[in-house]
Amino acid sequence: MKRVINFMGIRRVAFVATLVLTLLSLVSLAVRGLNFGLDFTGGTLIELSYERPVELSDVRAGLETAGYGDALVQSFGATTDVLVRLKGDDPQLGEKVASALRQSASDNPMTVKRAEFVGPAVGEELRDQGGLGMLLALGGILVYVAFRFQWKFGCGAVLSLFHDVIVTLGVFSFLQIPFDLTVLAAVLAIIGYSLNDTIVVFDRIRENFRLLRKADLVENINISTTQTLLRTMATSISTLLAILALMLFGGEPLWGFSLALFIGVMAGTYSSIYIANVVLIWLKLTRDDLIPPVAQEAETDLRP
Repeated sequence: MKRVINFMGIRRVAFVATLVLTLLSLVSLAVRGLNFGLDFTGGTLIELSYERPVELSDVRAGLETAGYGDALVQSFGATTDVLVRLKGDDPQLGEKVASALRQSASDNPMTVKRAEFVGPAVGEELRDQGGLGMLLALGGILVYVAFRFQWKFGCGAVLSLFHDVIVTLGVFSFLQIPFDLTVLAAVLAIIGYSLNDTIVVFDRIRENFRLLRKADLVENINISTTQTLLRTMATSISTLLAILALMLFGGEPLWGFSLALFIGVMAGTYSSIYIANVVLIWLKLTRDDLIPPVAQEAETDLRP
């Protein structure tokens, strides 16, 4: 057999690091909270149409000069259409923004196609539904893993997913990066990605319980993690490279989304090794735990 990496040899150090990072994230979430974007807090959405293509950086500069530096600017369908989101419920806000932009770019005429106000009640409903969706996803994962493997595997998978979500939210809270629907979508994607990585390791651990009769649980985990390491690294690195391209070239609208994915993929790779596996050690997983109850009953019935 090839050289086995002793991943679990530093599990206590990893546990301390995990505990500190998780506590810091929870403290930041409790004290600073999340900087919810306009999708959740409410605000005004303004759609502008230019006669000629316009650079988003020029639009942002014009808005900042006019005192709307917190506005979110993104393309909308074509290079001549721009979507502006900003706080405020003034019915004349659309015309005020348009007037300011006309002064900063008088050589490119522009009209206001629509200006709509998104109330905070709608944003609160979106926030509640998003949180409920996240909890349902975690609950469904617990049931799935417990059914496919065993309940101890389910606990390990869900705890590792909780860690990934909490750390990602903690970074957004600490840095006060706007949290909008795209970031929420990224968090849900993180749950699926991290679970996939964990399932691969769990499947190899279960298989090695049948193949490695003399190996104890810690040795089994080290061997299984080493065997899946190349697959894990290839998947994580290729995913991170794609996300990095989004961060560099996706522009401001995709920055929060790509950053959440970047943090989540890194946290997910770590938690698959040092949280999901360590929970199996804490719960003292044994070979007997993987014997189907039906098989045990059948064996009992066949005895004379």
